[in-house]
Amino acid sequence: MNTQYREKLQGTDLDYYNAPAAVDAIQPGAWAKLPYTSRVLAEQLVRRCQPEKLTASLEQLIYRKRDLDFPWYPARVVCHDILGQTALVDLAGLRDAIAEKGGDPSKVNPVVPTQLIVDHSLAVEHAGFEPDAFEKNRAIEDRRNEDRFHFIEWTKTAFKNVDVIPAGNGIMHQINLEKMSPVIQARDGVAFPDTCVGTDSHTPHVDALGVIAIGVGGLEAETVMLGRPSMMRLPDIVGVKLTGKRQPGITATDIVLALTEFLRSQRVVGAYLEFFGEGADSLSIGDRATISNMCPEYGATAAMFYIDGQTIDYLKLTGREPEQVALVEQYAKQLGLWSSALTSAEYERVLEFDLSSVVRNLAGPSNPHRRLPTTALQERGIAGADLLEAARAEEAKGLMPDGAVIIAAITSCTNTSNPRNVVAAGLVAKKANELGLVRKPWVKTSFAPGSKVARLYLEEAGLLPELEKLGFGIVAYACTTCNGMSGALDPKIQQEIIDRDLYATAVLSGNRNFDGRIHPYAKQAFLASPPLVVAYAIAGTVRFDIEQDVLGHDQNGKPITLKDLWPSDEEIDAIVNAHVKPEQFKQVYIPMFDLGTIKEADSPLYDWRPMSTYIRRPPYWEGALAGERTLKGMRPLAILPDNITTDHLSPSNAILRDSAAGEYLAKMGLPEEDFNSYATHRGDHLTAQRATFANPKLFNEMVLNEDGSVRQGSLARVEPDGKVMRMWEAIETYMNRKQPLIIIAGADYGQGSSRDWAAKGVRLAGVEAIVAEGFERIHRTNLIGMGVLPLEFKPGTTRKTLELDGTETYDVIGQRAPGAELTLIVNRRNGERLEVPVTCRLDSDEEVTVYEAGGVLQRFAQDFLEGKV
Repeated sequence: MNTQYREKLQGTDLDYYNAPAAVDAIQPGAWAKLPYTSRVLAEQLVRRCQPEKLTASLEQLIYRKRDLDFPWYPARVVCHDILGQTALVDLAGLRDAIAEKGGDPSKVNPVVPTQLIVDHSLAVEHAGFEPDAFEKNRAIEDRRNEDRFHFIEWTKTAFKNVDVIPAGNGIMHQINLEKMSPVIQARDGVAFPDTCVGTDSHTPHVDALGVIAIGVGGLEAETVMLGRPSMMRLPDIVGVKLTGKRQPGITATDIVLALTEFLRSQRVVGAYLEFFGEGADSLSIGDRATISNMCPEYGATAAMFYIDGQTIDYLKLTGREPEQVALVEQYAKQLGLWSSALTSAEYERVLEFDLSSVVRNLAGPSNPHRRLPTTALQERGIAGADLLEAARAEEAKGLMPDGAVIIAAITSCTNTSNPRNVVAAGLVAKKANELGLVRKPWVKTSFAPGSKVARLYLEEAGLLPELEKLGFGIVAYACTTCNGMSGALDPKIQQEIIDRDLYATAVLSGNRNFDGRIHPYAKQAFLASPPLVVAYAIAGTVRFDIEQDVLGHDQNGKPITLKDLWPSDEEIDAIVNAHVKPEQFKQVYIPMFDLGTIKEADSPLYDWRPMSTYIRRPPYWEGALAGERTLKGMRPLAILPDNITTDHLSPSNAILRDSAAGEYLAKMGLPEEDFNSYATHRGDHLTAQRATFANPKLFNEMVLNEDGSVRQGSLARVEPDGKVMRMWEAIETYMNRKQPLIIIAGADYGQGSSRDWAAKGVRLAGVEAIVAEGFERIHRTNLIGMGVLPLEFKPGTTRKTLELDGTETYDVIGQRAPGAELTLIVNRRNGERLEVPVTCRLDSDEEVTVYEAGGVLQRFAQDFLEGKV
């Protein structure tokens, strides 16, 4: 601790660490030029860094050097139940491993406060037009997840520093925004900025409050939980100047979809973004949160907004205590985190985006950064007079139309944490009901807000009944469709899709629309604002030009189009101002966080249930995983194209009966109706590893059709046999042979959700290295956390330039060090030997240490048993 910088915070009985003084002592005037992110990082260095290392660490920030690691100590860890549960399963397994070596398992606990919110487990089996859908879906959730919830309940009593918010209460990011984050912490008499890591890529949602919150994989979260710092180098901090004001009728969703396209094009992958300017000043926290939430979709690590008057107004609106609100303002102004103190902040790169240029937008198909202006539906070939005429002709015959919207979901904290978006949807529904419009009968509609507060203000405004009448009754307070948990379709509708090979689609107000994610029978998906979701439920097909075509006719035969339903900004704001109140947030959150006294568990070791398909003791300290990784004689499991997502690597949606996981669950005696999702089974490696590359939309370039095109499916070609088989059978074959494996891939490998099993699955399969043109940040760290070596092709070198076909074997040679050049040896079948230089993507000394130990858990076990922790 650097006590020379500990001072009294004015107007409080708390101390704080005077980071500006520490920075300016090294370089006078430097603090005024530091971006917001650097200021928060500097404060925690002054507060936590060893005195002898402080100057060197601060110089990284002041002089924008990136040659040394420095420690980051997040104040909190937040988890959803999928990765949070699997992280705690790992810790429970670690306790077993340590007990077997003679250590004390009760001493293995999260050191950092850890909050777990159960929000990823509910599937929309009962749609929003069904009576009591919420209660029915919750009952199914509890029945299917009894094993999981039993384990989660045990963690509350067995581990210190773990709080659990049970199912049915909301989405972790929205709860974090509306309640959990204090913005400024006060612990042990010291005030300091709130920071957190979360086991979900959309953790930056709360960056809207000026809180550095980033998504990490569960393995990285485990490192932080166990009291270790997250070692980092100064990130690329990019300023994004927002100018202008949005046009009337434009939602925050429209803005963020435009920003996502723009920022992807500006290559901000891995950067910390800081939004500022007159445009940023005009945005509410709800609008800012929508932008921050989509951070992983434009590829950044964080999406920060400065603390300002909007922040204070939001904290008051959401029922924070007056003392806490006063602390946030006083601290931010004294430390220099208030917006007016950042006018001299300097960025190495500044991007500019004009909010007035934004039009009404969708995104898709298939990618959240593929912006689709609603005015461009015809030119993009999505809609058109001929297409709509053909669709309507099918409808007239009693058939579902081409492009049928089979799922229309108002879902995700991305949008439902913004009252303006939710109210706009309610007003569109109200007008549609007045004009006699109805949803099409094949559209499965649902409304799943991320907070119970949404129900309260919609009820008070009289808008919830309007949504319910159109089929958008509340089905859950959980992630649902956004996480691929859209539930089963009506069997007749599903069969018609299969029989006619129908182009069926989904429209949702979520943040991801990757192929195969939303529902197995939705061939493509589109992102939209909540009011647009309502409109598409009425239209019933994406072949409909949502701006131009007729949705129906009123009692006088007058045609009704979207503009007849769309509310004015004044209407929306009047309802938000009148009906969204602090008392509602207090009514929801005070009882939710009254956790009471928790009884200590009888044993520090979990009593594993041998027949569970949800929770199983992990195998990471035994068998092949405990052996040496030679990086020699590796065969490729797959050769993959660009943009491979974690949904390709480890899908999260429903498990089908004819999948490898489905067949396993059936053998274990589970009825098909209770197969649940891949995500919910990630606490059991025997189920979860069968999900590796199980996405039916996968293209493995080793598997070709007769015409030489790449065949789609969860397929692999086993070598040297040359036999094509299902991916899981290929993995089993290689496991039985004890054959080390490698994966070759294109650019942006591992983009998408922070999914541990995208790394765990390939490691359990025997993959020792992955060579790609580029990696998404979270997945790269997860690979290292599982002891898989990430390697990057040099610019200009790809799997195609090397003419790799999968018949080769591979070796990796060279000394592993941060950024080192290693050599990939390609041994071709004809005897040719090719030496390819590649970059070692172990980016810090800490990552090298973790990799060499075999992974995060192995490293901790070694240190624990050697008395280093």
